[in-house]
Amino acid sequence: MKIIKLTTYRVPPRWMLLKIETDEGVVGWGEPVIEGRARTVETAVQEMEPYLIGQDPSRINDLWQTMYRAGFYRGGAILMSAIAGIDQALWDIKGKVLDKPVYELLGGLVRDRMKMYSWVGGDRPSDIIEQIRTLQQGGFNTFKMNGTEELGMLDTSAKVDDAVRRVAEIREAFGSTIEFGLDFHGRVAAPMAKTLLRELEPYRPLFVEEPVLAEQAEYYPRLAEMTSIPLAAGERMYSRFEFKNVFAAGGLSIVQPDLSHAGGITECLKIASMAEAYDITLAPHCPLGPVALASCLQVDFVSYNAVLQEQSMGIHYNQGGELLDYVINKEDFKIVDGYCKPLPKPGLGVEVDEERVIAASQHAPDWRNPVWRHADGSVAEW
Repeated sequence: MKIIKLTTYRVPPRWMLLKIETDEGVVGWGEPVIEGRARTVETAVQEMEPYLIGQDPSRINDLWQTMYRAGFYRGGAILMSAIAGIDQALWDIKGKVLDKPVYELLGGLVRDRMKMYSWVGGDRPSDIIEQIRTLQQGGFNTFKMNGTEELGMLDTSAKVDDAVRRVAEIREAFGSTIEFGLDFHGRVAAPMAKTLLRELEPYRPLFVEEPVLAEQAEYYPRLAEMTSIPLAAGERMYSRFEFKNVFAAGGLSIVQPDLSHAGGITECLKIASMAEAYDITLAPHCPLGPVALASCLQVDFVSYNAVLQEQSMGIHYNQGGELLDYVINKEDFKIVDGYCKPLPKPGLGVEVDEERVIAASQHAPDWRNPVWRHADGSVAEW
């Protein structure tokens, strides 16, 4: 079997799907994308075609190493996202050829169902209690929301009070019947992170995500020493070579690699195993589309330390497209009592509605995150 063609489709709301075709008619799907940089990743995928055309798709490890090493310059969000989507599609092909789900090729199930959580509140968190109540009716009891709006490197007590008030209202409304994580989203610099973590601690959030930006990772162990709140990070780290120093330094309780950003299934399996050796739990980042989620679930179901899975149904970013819009086998993704069962179909387990993908790709928007500014006019972290 040989790879004969790669085709990318940028689709609403902000995703990109990749189709890899073979000379025997077996097709694999991947999701290589950086939100807001889909065209850049698309070009990177095209530049990797010469490493792939005419090659045996079953040699995933060799193709991965070739894409990673042969170009001399490596790593980073764009290149690793391109590799990630290609890797997903290659695993999809392998599973379909062997008529097995990918998790069976990775040693089989380590659990029967996977705990899922849902986003609430939007970029600037609001209407959270009402949204939680709605999602509870669908069986969810675990949620994530942005912890703050834009926040200066040194900001006011009023901003701190506002963030704490929202969390206090959630606990008052729901008590211990739900769990929720808070995403600082890189908006919080180290001086304010200390203050916020201390003030939020009495309300026992499940975790705080990206308490500071990944480039300030030296603060993870320092912050962990002064709070009992589990700290999570990893969505803006792209290979095991970035994660290794963070794991060794300590501080994280939850690691969140993105299966569409951090080298795909091949790389994220290694990251998950490394994390387990450091007694760090796994909760893959996934505010993306169906192929990304299917890839995450393949890793979740073979990783002992996987504890939570993000998914994008109803997320505030999904303007013009929803998670299952491009999926034929929607029932396989059904979430019951907050859990998803292993996807039963071969490969990644997602049947892509190619006709709908092609139609949607004709009018795909160039999604961009908003540019925020502080009161003094300086740019703010989104």
